[in-house]
Amino acid sequence: MKPRLIIIAGPTGVGKTEISIRLAKLLDGEIVSCDSMQVYRLMDIGSAKATREEMQGIPHHMVDILDPMTPFTVSEYKAMAETAIDDIISRGKVPIMVGGTGLYIDSVITDMSFAEGSGDTAFRDSMEELAVKSGKEEVHRQLQEVDPIAAERIHPNNLKRVIRALEVYHMTGKPFSSFADEGIINPKYEVSYYYLNRKREELYSAIDIRVLKMLEEGLVDEVRMLRERGLTREHQSMQGIGYKEVLDYLDGKKTYDEMVEEIQRHSRNYAKRQLTWFRRKSLAVEIYRDAMSTEEILNLIKSMES
Repeated sequence: MKPRLIIIAGPTGVGKTEISIRLAKLLDGEIVSCDSMQVYRLMDIGSAKATREEMQGIPHHMVDILDPMTPFTVSEYKAMAETAIDDIISRGKVPIMVGGTGLYIDSVITDMSFAEGSGDTAFRDSMEELAVKSGKEEVHRQLQEVDPIAAERIHPNNLKRVIRALEVYHMTGKPFSSFADEGIINPKYEVSYYYLNRKREELYSAIDIRVLKMLEEGLVDEVRMLRERGLTREHQSMQGIGYKEVLDYLDGKKTYDEMVEEIQRHSRNYAKRQLTWFRRKSLAVEIYRDAMSTEEILNLIKSMES
């Protein structure tokens, strides 16, 4: 039998941390984070990392593994996450992937090798030349024309990935985003995929409250510290929601109230995009937190995994 891999996904602010830690305790599992911001050290408040107390002794993998100066690719995540998952399985534990970065999840549970192999070098060179002449924004605009879904997911500053998405379209005639959505399932694991949801107004309210809590806990000081260490908005790590808005505030481009409103609005918009992503996954089972208590959710998942 193939080893099982459980996924607990969902939008920001839906309450994945509590459910996943209690599930890990229930199933003798360990958690593998699939969050594009929690991989970075020193970025604790804005990425909503679980505290040591909240972890309740459950090992968490793929958290605090990189300096925030370091760029990080999906293929690097896939390699490191699979190493962690295989180690967990080898010790007789249950790996539980937890987070909201859908592309990280797809990198593990689907065959995305098409994105890593050889390609059209001449095409890549021409796109790199275009970036030098006309700017990264022009290359990103071309991606927007042929694959708006990928363009929304990939930041213009991530030029290498923008070019790769264009190259996949150039070589196959199909949008880069469609490959993951088709879900060529990785045969390595027996995957159980759940994503949490709740009523839209309650989710948005929880997000707004969480943003205020992050600011109370010192998000502005965290970003100030990172800036003093040499981090700028050009670094991949600083492009996360919360960090770029606070940078604008520290640079005098926004008032404090404008910054708060922007972080809340951008977080709500991100949650909406996350839900769109998860709903497209035929594997994924939606669980409404409003309709069930935490105990009922845990019992449901446990019964489906037994």
